[in-house]
Amino acid sequence: MSIAPAASSAPRLAAIDAARAAGTITEHSAQTMRDWLTQPRYAEFAGELATRIDRAAEQPSVWKELDDVYWTVIPFGTGGRRGRMYPVGSNAINDRTIGESAQGLADYVRSVMPTGEEPTCAIAYDTRHRSEHFAKLCAEVLLAAGFRIFFLRGFRSTPELSYAVRHTQSTCGIMVTASHNPPSDNAVKVYWAGGVQVLPPHDKGIIDRVMRCDAVHRQSFDAGVATGRVQFVEQEIDPAFVAAVLRQSTAGPRDVSILYTPLHGVGASAVVPVLDGAGFKKLRLYGPQEMPDGDFPNVPGHVANPENPAVLEGAIAEAMARGDDLVMASDPDCDRLGAAAPLTAAAGSGWQTFTGNQIAALLVDWVLSCRKRLGTLKATDHVITTLVTTGIVRRIADAYRARTVDTLQVGFKWIGQAIDQTGPEHFVFGCEESHGYLAGTHVRDKDASVAALLLAELSAALKSQGKTLHEQLDAIFCTHGCHLERQVAITLPGAAGMDRMREIMATLRSKPPAALGGLPVARVRDYSSLTTSTPGAAAVPFAGAKGDLVMFDLADPATPAPGLAAADVSAGRFPALANCVAARPSGTEPKIKFYLFAAAQPCNPSQLAATKAALTQRLDLLERDLRTLAGV
Repeated sequence: MSIAPAASSAPRLAAIDAARAAGTITEHSAQTMRDWLTQPRYAEFAGELATRIDRAAEQPSVWKELDDVYWTVIPFGTGGRRGRMYPVGSNAINDRTIGESAQGLADYVRSVMPTGEEPTCAIAYDTRHRSEHFAKLCAEVLLAAGFRIFFLRGFRSTPELSYAVRHTQSTCGIMVTASHNPPSDNAVKVYWAGGVQVLPPHDKGIIDRVMRCDAVHRQSFDAGVATGRVQFVEQEIDPAFVAAVLRQSTAGPRDVSILYTPLHGVGASAVVPVLDGAGFKKLRLYGPQEMPDGDFPNVPGHVANPENPAVLEGAIAEAMARGDDLVMASDPDCDRLGAAAPLTAAAGSGWQTFTGNQIAALLVDWVLSCRKRLGTLKATDHVITTLVTTGIVRRIADAYRARTVDTLQVGFKWIGQAIDQTGPEHFVFGCEESHGYLAGTHVRDKDASVAALLLAELSAALKSQGKTLHEQLDAIFCTHGCHLERQVAITLPGAAGMDRMREIMATLRSKPPAALGGLPVARVRDYSSLTTSTPGAAAVPFAGAKGDLVMFDLADPATPAPGLAAADVSAGRFPALANCVAARPSGTEPKIKFYLFAAAQPCNPSQLAATKAALTQRLDLLERDLRTLAGV
């Protein structure tokens, strides 16, 4: 890439000033572009920026592009850096921002390691555009910092990277993926020793180093390979990872026809060998979405997110035509799993997708029932989940007399941390509402391959009994109480969106609603201040994990919550979610996400349809009230 000589910067600087004066770009964008044109640390990118400024004279829309990628600094969040790819810009994913991320990680690791020790890093990447390039760039930065690199060539899943960190006993790990974001995006996820995404205090330490990064130092990747400081480990890691997942398998029926789609991602490298190794021979890949492709061409909207039922529609149509029993889909980096199945075992039955919470209920019950059947269920077994995951998880665990940890903030890294805090030997299952699941201790992140294994085993076992997954879910609802959930994401447009988002959250805290969806608010839990209050009473503190989350527990005469002793409140032990609303803002976008929960008492099968209808109506009323509160 050419470097713009200092003498040639003047006309481009003048063009920037003119665009700022015209209001075409913000002041932050203007100043940051000036820096990228004139400061030595950005010399590698000055030529590209100059070319785009020149182009803007003929194509004014280029100024909008430049304003978007320079108006701020892309945040390095607590798990890494994610955003739109663009060759230049402080608010985009490019060689500079990826290089800064790797440099900040290297500098922080060096600062906390004993002198004389050699740091190591495992690196993998997915099928997105430029993922391999960014992975090698990270390796070059770490090589310059004295690291030894364990590199997985070819497309690999995020959970396999977590496994590789553990297997190689690396100091840290990097996964290049933007998960289920649009094709325009990419990212780096950063892992610490033990294979969990970085946690306090390391997350803040890395962020500080990234934000203060000046120079990015690199050494040749090929030279690292030649000297043995870059080791290719996929031939060792691949079979070891599959074997680790297969250790979660339970013997049983295997006569189930499965149609699986990797949504153009890496899933064929993980899910397929696991299901084949477990004996599922009636496995077929969905052709239109089989090939790795960062454009996700055959996915509706080109966003390969299994949380969206539309991405499974093509596979479901083929499965119905060919008489399959189960459709499964993993996201591009294969850490989330979506699924669909027939409503009944009758020929010609309609199909329906599952929510993340519904898959969680099915898998929690399956894992615990298998342990009970095999005589390995223990009173110390733990199920671990988050604050915004369905309350039926705890109800199921209670029925098996297993323990539940459900006080964690959003993010699977907190589940990974809790596995080690409670003791890996006690861990049975972890889940979150956004289609993330884990059984076993081979990784410390969600894993679509082990989730696919468990769901396939459950589906086969049910088929041998003449039942489907949906019929099993209904049976769980009748036994433990029907639980329905909904997510409502409200995006607040315009430059004032972030301010409006903060204003709404502040109002929810200072003036909480007296009722939502026709139900009185019985308790408010503010996880930012770690205080809780009931109507007419002063707020009291409770122990818990801090986060920007407010929860409103709703009173329902039909499903009364048990009384809470002061000691329970102080310890942050609240009833399993029944009727509740949680509000959580995005840290980087003008968006609020509301989590809606509605639940009923156990019922007879004949009452279930009416119960579902009543709970759906409750969710509708909750959504209506929340949209009114947000002014949309």
